[in-house]
Amino acid sequence: MEYIAPYTSDPSTFPEPIDLAHHLSRSTLAREASSVKEFYKYFAIPGIAQLAGGLPYHEYFPYDTLEAKVALPDRFKPTPNKPVEPPAAPTATSSRANEKNDGPQASKLRVPHDAGVADPLRMIDLKSALQYGTAQGYPSLYYFVREFTRKHLHPFVPYKDGPEVILTCGATDGFSKTLQAFSDEWSPSHDPIEERPGMLTEQFCYMNAIQAARPRGFNIAPVAIDNEGMLTEGPGGLKDVLDNWDFSRGRRPHLMYTVTVGQNPTSGTLSVTRRKAIYALCAKYDIIIVEDDPYYYLQYPSASQRQSHPKPLKSSGYEFLDSLIPSYLSIDYQGRVVRLDTFSKTIAPGCRLGWITAQPKLVERILRITEATTQQPSGFVQSMVAELVMGPQGSSDDGRGGAADGSGWNVAGWVRWVEGIRGNYERRMNAMCNVLKEGKYLVKSGRRNSLGEVADEQDEWAVVEKTPIFDFTTPLGGMFVWVRFDFSTHPLAKQVPAALLSQALWVLWTKKPYMCLVAPGTMFAPTEYIKKTDAFNCFRLCFAACPEEELKDISKRFNDGAQAFWRIKNKEKIDELLDDDAGMAEIGERMGVVNLMGTGMC
Repeated sequence: MEYIAPYTSDPSTFPEPIDLAHHLSRSTLAREASSVKEFYKYFAIPGIAQLAGGLPYHEYFPYDTLEAKVALPDRFKPTPNKPVEPPAAPTATSSRANEKNDGPQASKLRVPHDAGVADPLRMIDLKSALQYGTAQGYPSLYYFVREFTRKHLHPFVPYKDGPEVILTCGATDGFSKTLQAFSDEWSPSHDPIEERPGMLTEQFCYMNAIQAARPRGFNIAPVAIDNEGMLTEGPGGLKDVLDNWDFSRGRRPHLMYTVTVGQNPTSGTLSVTRRKAIYALCAKYDIIIVEDDPYYYLQYPSASQRQSHPKPLKSSGYEFLDSLIPSYLSIDYQGRVVRLDTFSKTIAPGCRLGWITAQPKLVERILRITEATTQQPSGFVQSMVAELVMGPQGSSDDGRGGAADGSGWNVAGWVRWVEGIRGNYERRMNAMCNVLKEGKYLVKSGRRNSLGEVADEQDEWAVVEKTPIFDFTTPLGGMFVWVRFDFSTHPLAKQVPAALLSQALWVLWTKKPYMCLVAPGTMFAPTEYIKKTDAFNCFRLCFAACPEEELKDISKRFNDGAQAFWRIKNKEKIDELLDDDAGMAEIGERMGVVNLMGTGMC
């Protein structure tokens, strides 16, 4: 479907975002502004005597300051922003171990108890951060995130006055609130089938999102994918799913959950052309796009299949940001995109901090949900992040930011930080993929007797047989390599079903000498049909978590395990591995095995 933008690059031509109130849940429509939170705007009036709120006295907080040793924004070496050959090993420091040789790579950060700053948009101290606050977020950090989002991350959003933001306790929290806002809970025992909500997602997807939606009664509708991501045309593509919707399953989906950069688990990254086609269909069928983008900064120019994208209509002011494929927000003239961002991949998952970007009326409704549930994220975390990027805000402020001179990173430092993070992950990605390429085939060489009939005895005749084992596409972004196996080439393929071969292979990898744990594709199947018919052919490998110096060795152990498995010709060996898996499953249930899905919507 051709995408035709109903606007020019001139902001005066931008339309108002459309009214999506008909998608809001009954409880969300009924929410009112917090009567307590409305008082907070008066707390900032200089000199006012505060007798209204039930706030503890700040001098009784047991923390005088918060201090940390933090990285300088240029600690890691970036990779080029344009498509290039795989980058060479970094020449600048890439780990804390190198600090002694390459000069200081860290600074001391300090959040003071009282910054002595009256302006709440510039105030960063424990006196305010550890107090009750507005659900929108700690004012100084909210303002920084809002300005960064609107001016630099998404400088061109084609609806009037642009988007609004609200801070969240990570993207998982943001998604949970989005589901609350746009769906009423549905139960087959109480509600008619025509009211059942539906949610579109990729054929393989981050299952925590699915597991958050299913208890609310959602009908999950997977859409076919390719190496880039969600398909618009063809069997199982978005157009096919929507045009031929079976209403006996419930309403046609009004929500789409999608990870568009470094998709978890397949690592696909959607082009601008594909985004426009998907957006046009969503506009036609009145679908809200929930864009979860934890890997947005991890877009890899060195991937050989990367296509250049159009020059941005408005520059972010930074070459690195301009080089990235833009968000759905860049084409969202109707205001139907709800974008989830997180600090989990750029600072740390444990900080539990992120933000939602959407049209103001939708953010206002999510704000009402926040006021009565989580309220603002942790004041400890928000103050530390705010001091890192903003630094002290006046002569009386004795805080210290993340820059070498004690000021904050500011936007330029933040961009340089994420650019360096991208460089390190890109080098890891290339290191793993270079090793995996060596294990894709089982190679056998030898002399065939049949050739002796046509060859002289003194001639040397050798036959090289290459049996395909697995294949993968070099990731365009993210933290994963999605590996697809061809179990039909295994010597026991006619005796053992592919799903059981897959299970046995997974067990073999966990044994010596291979000792590597990979995520089975069945963990990412949103429906039982996909799980039983295809997911067992795939495995997800994460190159982000293991020590960099061990990455090549671990990748080689993965190859060696696959090669060894393809040399098994005795069915009893497969049965033995499957028996071991049953025993491990029992132990895992007793111990409470950690969820392997990881690093998705955080």
